[in-house]
Amino acid sequence: MKKSNYIILILGIILTTSFGYKKSKIEPKKQDKPNVLFIAIDDLNDWIGVLGGHPQAKTPHMDRLAQRGVLFSNAHCQAPVCNPSRASVMTSLYPSTSGIYFLNPDIIESPVANENRVMPKRFHQEGYNVFAAGKIFHNGKGINETHIPNYAGQFGGFGPMPDEKISTYPGHPLWDWGVYPERDDQMPDYQIASWAEKKLTEKQDQPFWMGVGFYRPHVPQFAPQKWFDMYPLESLQLSKTITGDLDDISPYGIDITRLKHVSPAFEWVIENEEWKPLVQSYLACVSFVDEQVGRVLDALDNGDYGNNTYVVLFSDHGFHLGEKERFAKRSLWEDGARVPMIIMGPDIPKGKVVTKPVQLLDIYPTLLELCHLNPDPKHEGNSLVPLLKDIDAEWPYYARTCFGPGNYAIISEQYRFIQYNDKTEEFYDHKVDPHEWYNAIDKPEYAEIIGEHRDQVPMIRHDILGTGSTGHESYEATEKKNN
Repeated sequence: MKKSNYIILILGIILTTSFGYKKSKIEPKKQDKPNVLFIAIDDLNDWIGVLGGHPQAKTPHMDRLAQRGVLFSNAHCQAPVCNPSRASVMTSLYPSTSGIYFLNPDIIESPVANENRVMPKRFHQEGYNVFAAGKIFHNGKGINETHIPNYAGQFGGFGPMPDEKISTYPGHPLWDWGVYPERDDQMPDYQIASWAEKKLTEKQDQPFWMGVGFYRPHVPQFAPQKWFDMYPLESLQLSKTITGDLDDISPYGIDITRLKHVSPAFEWVIENEEWKPLVQSYLACVSFVDEQVGRVLDALDNGDYGNNTYVVLFSDHGFHLGEKERFAKRSLWEDGARVPMIIMGPDIPKGKVVTKPVQLLDIYPTLLELCHLNPDPKHEGNSLVPLLKDIDAEWPYYARTCFGPGNYAIISEQYRFIQYNDKTEEFYDHKVDPHEWYNAIDKPEYAEIIGEHRDQVPMIRHDILGTGSTGHESYEATEKKNN
C-alpha cells in the first residue's frame, strides 16, 4: 500500500471513531433491493406453448419467459372466478377463510381479509415504490385505486366495444367474439404495455413493485385481424372431448357449472356452429396478449432493472373451450382451475418445470422471501422458494380450489379429487386420464388415495359474503334444486 493511501486510511478510522459513526455492517442501498414485476393475465388457461394445452397455440414470449425461469405446470387458482381468485392472491387467504367466493364483495368488506395487508400495500410499507395499471384486483369502481398506490388506470378495460354485437349470441353484452378493432393500439392491453414500457425506462430511486394487468383473453374475445389470421378456421383443431363426458357426473356437479350462468350453452354453440369461431377468437386473443407480455419483457431487458427484478406471470383462473361440454370458467375441473404460473429473476434456475401442486396464494409469501422481507403469519399460502431452489424438494402440500362453500377440488401431483356440497364426488388419475374424462371415485384401488385427498377438504367455511352476482345465483339455484 502506498504511504499516502495508508495515511488516508488511518485518518478515516480516527475520524469515524472520534465522531461515533460506528456501523456493524454496510447497509445496502435502497435501489439494490430486488424489484418485482407482477404480470396478471385474465382468463388464460393452459393454451400456451410450454403447457401444451392446445397444439396450435402461438405464445413465443411466455414460452421465452418460462425458458428463463421456472414454470409451475401444476398451479391452481383458489376460485375459478376473477374477484375471489385475485382477492386470494393479494391476501394469501382461501375463500373459505375470507368469505369472498364470488364476484363481490371487495376485500375491504370482508372482516377477515381486511385484516391482511394486501400485497401492494405491504411492499409500499417496506419502502417500495408501488405502481400498476390494468386489471390487478377485480374490476370495480375504485377497487384498484383503493388497494394500489399510484394506480395508472384501466386504459379502457374490456373495451373497445362495437356499436352492435359481432356474434349472434343473444346473452350478456361481454359475451361476444370476433375481429375488432382495426389496430393493436386501440386495445387497452396494448396501451397498458406501452405504459409499462415507459415506466421501465424511468429512473427509480427506490426498489419498485410494478403491476401489469392484461384483460385478454377475457370476453369479449376481440382482437385485430392479423391475430385471427394466425389461426385459419379450415385448419383449426378443436378441444379434445368425448361424447357423454357428463354421464358420470352428479346432477349437483352439472348444475353448479350451468344454472344461472351467462356463457353460451354447449348446445347453443353446436347448433349455431360457433365452436371453431370461439376457439379461433380465444387463440387470437392469447397470441395478442402474449405479444404485449413480450413488449414488457423487452423493456425490462433493455432497461436498468433486468438483472435485479423478479418477474411473476400468472392467470387468475382457467377457461373451458368445449371441454366438459361448456364454454366458460367457473368449474372445479382441470380446465377451469389450472393456470399458467412462471417465476423468473436473480438466482432462479432457467428452464426448469415444477410438477408439484402449487397455488396462486403461494405467490405473496414467495415474493416476500425472495425480497428478504419478513413472512406474514396470517398467510395461508406457502413460499415456493424451496421449489425454486430444487424442483424435487419435499413438498407435502396440496392445492385447493372452491366454488362456494362445500364445493372443493383437492389437487396433488397426480390426482384431482372433487367434493360437492351435497357430498357427491369425483376422482381423476391424470396419469391414465389427463383430460378427466372418467370419474374413478368408485374404483376400489383408489380408496386409500381418495381418503387422503378427502381429508384436505376444509371443515371450517366462512359464510358467503356479498349478493347478487352470477356466482351467488348459480350457487343458490344449485342448492335449491339439489336439496
